[in-house]
Amino acid sequence: MPIMSVIKRTLAVTAAAATLVSVAACGQTAGSSAGEAAIKVVASINQWGSIAKDLGGSHVDVTSIMTKTNVEAHDYEPTSQDVAKIASAKVAIVNGADYDPWASKAASSTKAALVDAAETASIKDGDNPHVWFSAKVRSATADAITDAYQQADPAHKADYATLNEAWHKRETALEDKIKDASATTKGLPYAATESVAWYLADDLGMTDATPTGYAQASANESEPTPADIKDFQKAIKAGDIKALVLNTQEANSTTDQITSVARESDVPIVELTEQMPAEYDDLLDWMDALVAKFAAL
Repeated sequence: MPIMSVIKRTLAVTAAAATLVSVAACGQTAGSSAGEAAIKVVASINQWGSIAKDLGGSHVDVTSIMTKTNVEAHDYEPTSQDVAKIASAKVAIVNGADYDPWASKAASSTKAALVDAAETASIKDGDNPHVWFSAKVRSATADAITDAYQQADPAHKADYATLNEAWHKRETALEDKIKDASATTKGLPYAATESVAWYLADDLGMTDATPTGYAQASANESEPTPADIKDFQKAIKAGDIKALVLNTQEANSTTDQITSVARESDVPIVELTEQMPAEYDDLLDWMDALVAKFAAL
């Protein structure tokens, strides 16, 4: 065989081998080494999905089912694909406290290690379910997720411990910011159109002055009576409420009546959503931004 033909064939074989290596590498999960499969993690909401990513790094493949602010978990109807995702997970993370019962039910019938955020802090059904706003719950849930990872993937136990430590440093910085902000917010009477940020306001030392009738109607997901709305407006006009927290995700004609009076009375309004907004992909970054809003009151 002519020498040039040998050289061409050799080059062709080398190129083919290089292509196979490249294809094999693309088939691996980013950051994982050859032969290793990332832990499949499914979170019901992206708040917990973001923490799951922070704590797992390249060793995990995280999917969040709910990622938009125009859908409320209380009313969410899971698809068969959603249930299938949870069924195939190695680690499933739910919010609990009857916030996402569809996810808890789906996860309970699988072999997935289940992390229930509310349960990590002994928060039960019937309690305020918006637990991602709580520093205590965030920390407890992070540790529960790390434990689940270490159980599922003991070979990388040290890596998960390091990632957990790094996450807690960020959480501590956030809690320090909350403490600094509480110098101005402690004892400040506020009212809320919906109690989504109750835990954060409590961490800030604020006092919930939402009129009882309205608060009960909101907690029961029922319509407040005209008398409830009138009491709310009266409290704002009287100066009993120094800040109004508005869940823009659930804005309607009733909340419009209340915010209108707040603006007329020069009562500051903190606007937020129940679900993590699209401009954030990290729960702690979102919480940091919200703390800054409250600190500006």
